[in-house]
Amino acid sequence: MTRIGRDFGDSMKRQAVPPVSADVIFASSRFPNYRIGANNQIVEVKEDKKLLTMKEVVARETAQLLEQQNRLSVRDLASKFEKGLAAAAKLSDEARLREAASLEKHVLLKKLRDALEALRGRVAGKNKDDVEDAIAMVEALAVQLTQREGELIQEKAEVKKLADFLKQASEDAKKLVDEERAFARAEIENARAAVQKVEEALQEQERMSRASGKQDLEELMKEVQEARRIKMLHQPSKVMDMEHELQALRIQLAEKSKQSLQLQKELAISKRGEENMNHSFEIDGTEALGSYLRIQSCSDTTAELSGCSIQWYRLTTEGGKKDLISGAIKPVYAPEPFDVGRILQAEIISDGQKFTLTTTGPIDPAAGLGNYVESLVRRHDTEFNVVIAQMNGVDHPSRSIHVLHVGKMRMKLCKGNTTVAKEYYSTSMQLCGVRGGGNAAAQASFWQAKEGLSFVLAFESERERNAAIMLARRFAFDCNIMLAGPDD
Repeated sequence: MTRIGRDFGDSMKRQAVPPVSADVIFASSRFPNYRIGANNQIVEVKEDKKLLTMKEVVARETAQLLEQQNRLSVRDLASKFEKGLAAAAKLSDEARLREAASLEKHVLLKKLRDALEALRGRVAGKNKDDVEDAIAMVEALAVQLTQREGELIQEKAEVKKLADFLKQASEDAKKLVDEERAFARAEIENARAAVQKVEEALQEQERMSRASGKQDLEELMKEVQEARRIKMLHQPSKVMDMEHELQALRIQLAEKSKQSLQLQKELAISKRGEENMNHSFEIDGTEALGSYLRIQSCSDTTAELSGCSIQWYRLTTEGGKKDLISGAIKPVYAPEPFDVGRILQAEIISDGQKFTLTTTGPIDPAAGLGNYVESLVRRHDTEFNVVIAQMNGVDHPSRSIHVLHVGKMRMKLCKGNTTVAKEYYSTSMQLCGVRGGGNAAAQASFWQAKEGLSFVLAFESERERNAAIMLARRFAFDCNIMLAGPDD
């Protein structure tokens, strides 16, 4: 075998076969892998199918472009087609390189076959058989190379077709980009023109409004001056006369109301059929919240009230259920919020005789008090200035001003930073109007903070006193506590 190899080398030298130099360029970075199959057939080892060729990559990209054409923008399509065109050009260059390499392989195979033919005539026996096998392998390799060239030619034609298609698509995309750009520029110019028109119209409207406003102001000033001149010439005016008439009518209406109230009282007295008894005493005062009622004698022969026994009651309706007002045993009684809508009755026992007096109608509410209390309900805490008149039933010597805090959860009485009483709403707490006293009874209230601690508080006005009682009862009711007076 050593001699055969040497002879083969000499033969190659005689045939002047050129060696493979570094100037040869292959399409791939490595030589194709071959192996001997059955019946001495040369079989090319196929590469991994997962590695896609450049042709398959370009074809896949083109299919994706065609699918996405409806949802890609024109600019994106143009960019994609340009990339595909570049890939097709690269693929065409690789095909040319493969064609040149295939040509060189044909030349080498032909020279190798000629050398083997020359060697076959010089050897005999087993060596000759080996040479013939080598010649058969070279011929098979030449056939496969020819088939591969056919495939390369077909692939080259497809690549050229694909490149032409991509080139045409790229040109169409460029045209579309130019058209869209021109359309966008036209739209921008139209928008600018429209904005300019709107700005000019606004400026014109502003100028007109300024001129019109100035003219209207001048006309209004002229009208005001004319009205002032007419008013000065015609004093007193008709409006002032009407105001004077209305004021006189209000005064007359108030007087008529007083007379009507007096007539109602007299009518109620006549209906009871107790004229002889009831004429001895009567209830005087406005029957409304914020005032006070006083029992007074009607004649000099009537006994003094100081020696009489007095008790006030509440009636739900005239002749209805009678509720005793605990502690209301004096001639003066100031109605409180519980009395609104009810008739008050006073029983007087003098010298063994019993006299019964009732109000002519239910106690009226104070005007505007309900709205005032509703505004206070929105606050978390409301302060009222008060003076302590009594503490635990004993007159309080100090007449300094204290502050009563009525909150959503508790009530607190303090002076400056000193807290006199602070209690949460409970069943032991009581709050009502003072049931007796003089002219200031309508401004005073009774507050029992807890058992063993009570106060008589004087407020700044009747309105403040009634508002404090109503507000505290409202907050206590929210805490499921009914806040009332003793025995109510």
